[in-house]
Amino acid sequence: MERILEKIDSPRDLKDLPFEELPRLAGEIREFLLDTVYTTGGHLGSNMGVVELTLALHRVFDFSRDRLLFDVSHQCYTHKLLTGRRESFHTLRQKGGISGFTNRFESPYDEFTVGHAGTAISTALGLAEGDLKAGRKRKIVALVGDAALGCGVAFEALNHGGVLGRNVLVILNDNKWSISKTVGALSAYLNHIRTSPLYQGAKKELRRLVSSLPLVGKKVDEAGEQFLKVLKSTIVPGSFFEDLGLGYFGPVDGHDLGVLVNTLERVKDFEGVVLLHVLTEKGRGAEGAEEQDDRFHGVSPRKVETGSSERTVIVPGAPPPAKGKSWTKAFTGTMIDLFQEDERVVAVTAAMPKGTGLDQVARFFPDRVHDTGIAEQHAVAFSSGMAAAGLRPVAAIYSTFLQRAYDMVFQETLLQKLPVVFAMDRAGVVGEDGATHNGLFDIAFLRTLPEIVLLGPRDETEMRMMFRWALEEHHPAAIRYPRGNCPWPERGGARPPIQLGKAELLREGRDAALFAYGSMVYPALDAADLLAEEGIEAEVWNARFAKPLDVEVLEGLAGRFPLLVTVEEHALAGGFGSAVLEALNAQGGRETRVVRLGVRDRFLEHGKRELVLREQGLDPEGIAVSLKAALGRKRRAGTKDPAGRV
Repeated sequence: MERILEKIDSPRDLKDLPFEELPRLAGEIREFLLDTVYTTGGHLGSNMGVVELTLALHRVFDFSRDRLLFDVSHQCYTHKLLTGRRESFHTLRQKGGISGFTNRFESPYDEFTVGHAGTAISTALGLAEGDLKAGRKRKIVALVGDAALGCGVAFEALNHGGVLGRNVLVILNDNKWSISKTVGALSAYLNHIRTSPLYQGAKKELRRLVSSLPLVGKKVDEAGEQFLKVLKSTIVPGSFFEDLGLGYFGPVDGHDLGVLVNTLERVKDFEGVVLLHVLTEKGRGAEGAEEQDDRFHGVSPRKVETGSSERTVIVPGAPPPAKGKSWTKAFTGTMIDLFQEDERVVAVTAAMPKGTGLDQVARFFPDRVHDTGIAEQHAVAFSSGMAAAGLRPVAAIYSTFLQRAYDMVFQETLLQKLPVVFAMDRAGVVGEDGATHNGLFDIAFLRTLPEIVLLGPRDETEMRMMFRWALEEHHPAAIRYPRGNCPWPERGGARPPIQLGKAELLREGRDAALFAYGSMVYPALDAADLLAEEGIEAEVWNARFAKPLDVEVLEGLAGRFPLLVTVEEHALAGGFGSAVLEALNAQGGRETRVVRLGVRDRFLEHGKRELVLREQGLDPEGIAVSLKAALGRKRRAGTKDPAGRV
């Protein structure tokens, strides 16, 4: 039998399909997603849960004219399949392939390139306001998860939308999960609604009941809606949204195509901001999803032998390669040890207990690990409050997401000189998640602020040393570490203790100096080994700190070497190398040439981390080639120049 999905090349094909064939198409899409994501890796659970909802949206609306905005957008895979990207879907998250998120440069059906939560309602309201001014008639739909609805910016948008009065349909995709279980009072409120009658029906029944009461019923019309509103707020769910000035409908079954299409047809022309509450199951159709603590939120491919050919399949919880544990697991072990040593140590995360590794810490110390939901601003301010009360908080927030809390870092933490330690996972190139998730700007946006101390460990041993030091000191500190695995075996011999602003000598040399930070220390050591094979002796230093820098060591290097090369897994603009240049310039009188190696001024697209680093010249071979070129040595055939070209 011919597969229906193979005949769907655009949303128009979906509209021409007989309605009774939609359930079969939904099944084919789930099979397709399983086959593809098993190969490429990606966000499986969230996409398996919105298949019917996405089909219904494209059936009712015309998104070649109307606009569909995804919050976070990692649940856009069915949308991509329906909008002409089925043939290229096997390239999902691969270098040169399609993005795992909506991407406005990839398709006219993607309004925004987005990978951070909470913003879809705001941008939808902006589109609606622009359409009103332009006299343009189209529908604006924002698909928002229940966890994303807990973001402060989402509440700000609902607050504004209730009085702005623009026509926007907000679809609340309620599956009770973000990456982990959704937390907070809003989650509890939504759970109350889930177990209650259909809201619109309950509201009508309440009106009928009140009108039938002796004496009271006759006075309802005279007293207006006030009595009804007070009574409704106590026994009818959903009234919270109406009190904000929104229309509320639901909850409805997010896997019943008939109900979904019928409901969307009914609400699409309503005036103002309307919230449609849809109940879905994260991971629906993925075998074993119910037993997974993240419902297969994100899965990684793994190669196995299958007969004569090799293909990639998902093995949830598979052990990492034998080259060292992941940085995240190293952080988990570090935190467990520090929690045991000091009862003042607590940890905070913003909806990422599993991603940061704090879920395992919480197993042993459930009362000392706090998940604030997708609310980075609150997480930082909350941490600052605990620090002011004498606790020693570690705020574990991905580098890319700490950007969302910049003002709180400045005002609630640094201005108060409070000893919050920021654990910045995924600092640097993240790989397949691409431009929205790369943590390439934290050094630049943090080092301009007074009081902050910036550290970057080179391996697991140094990570443990740095966190222990940071929690013993009384400085606000940020420790950045990358995605991937810790270097193994570790190099460098005996470790000098961590001292504020002091670097570590790892290898002596005579021709040039490599001054590397964090994740780039081992590639710099490997580059020095390659250079030594060609008779070039490069001295290698582990900077340890990006702020404050070891100015004494830098002055010495500038006096001894004609060339100093800085290496960082960070944007060059304003980063570690820029800090070194500023420090040397302040000393004056030095003729040493400084070459900065890092990420050039661009947003890096998705692709395997190792490949992206290589293209930026941040692998050992690239570092060696850049240093040789700066010294004026002839490069070998087939190697890259400082710009990363062969």
